[in-house]
Amino acid sequence: MGQQSERLERLIADREGECCTADLDERLEALKRHATDLPPDSARDRTALKTLSNDTRYTIVRLLAAAGGELCVCEITPVVDVTDSAVSHALSDLSDAGLVTRRKDGTWRYYEATERATALLDALDQTREGAR
Repeated sequence: MGQQSERLERLIADREGECCTADLDERLEALKRHATDLPPDSARDRTALKTLSNDTRYTIVRLLAAAGGELCVCEITPVVDVTDSAVSHALSDLSDAGLVTRRKDGTWRYYEATERATALLDALDQTREGAR
């Protein structure tokens, strides 16, 4: 029995008063089911969270969500302290992750936070106080 299994066995014994091989196997199987029981689109979830982990992209999504509607890229660029190219790349990543929509109108490009982006930001805001 490996060190990890021994530790788990001690934990179960502490909680239940005793532990046998069947208890250990049952707990491991339950945990493995949880680990593999992911939502069907979990890769997209991880992509969205990873995309938000960048300061520039996070700031842009916050700005778009706070604006409550579309913003032209020329309105976004002066607010974030990065190059035009970096803003363009960040907006492309956010669009690919399903966190912003984009619309072209002649020479202008407009971006808006999606419902998913707004829901993620709301969830972060609601849980921030409890994390302290």
